[in-house]
Amino acid sequence: MDDDGNVRDIGSGDVNEYLREIGGRDFTAKDFRTWAGTVLAARALQEFTEVDSQAQAKKNVVAAIERVAEKLGNTRTVCRKCYVHPAVIDSYMDGSLLEHLGTEVRKMLKPLHHLAPEEAAVLVLLQKRLANDQKEQKCQRRKSAA
Repeated sequence: MDDDGNVRDIGSGDVNEYLREIGGRDFTAKDFRTWAGTVLAARALQEFTEVDSQAQAKKNVVAAIERVAEKLGNTRTVCRKCYVHPAVIDSYMDGSLLEHLGTEVRKMLKPLHHLAPEEAAVLVLLQKRLANDQKEQKCQRRKSAA
């Protein structure tokens, strides 16, 4: 309600403000949609059997993104660009996603028991990707300084 007692519509700003309040951090609804889209994509890609060609892998990515788009109510383009972390697609394309989801989930189940297995695996995947990116940046800085 506004100051005059009238009911007002709730907008995305209201939702984001609420999320910041309860989360104690600068989370937005987009963060949650991105997390959901990323986990949904990992789950969908996990269902495909191993492929022996890049062309088939690309088709599988398109099909997975299509599923995510359906669930989130967006187009494939918006989903891939805005709601699926590129590390999930990259690791699928290089063949490491399926192995990663299996091994990492088993290792991380106890400390991350509050997450679904796919969520725990995606979290570890993203953490490893961040660590690798940071290592690469340090190497680049060293090369530039030399």
